[in-house]
Amino acid sequence: MRDATFEYKGFTGSATENSDSCANLFGQVLHIRDVVTYEADTVTELEREFRYSVDSYLADCAALNKDPRILK
Repeated sequence: MRDATFEYKGFTGSATENSDSCANLFGQVLHIRDVVTYEADTVTELEREFRYSVDSYLADCAALNKDPRILK
């Protein structure tokens, strides 16, 4: 797999092969002030983890009354 990206609710996430961890793939939500990462063994699982991470990030921002604005 080449490095790729996912899109969800206006957020972009990376997808990269991982040689340093137990999980085969990892990614990070891009263009935000915070660091949000995810990992999985397959591309399908990685995209699911990305979507879960975005939903969790939005819920955390709402609970903290924090602007989840995307930086571009």
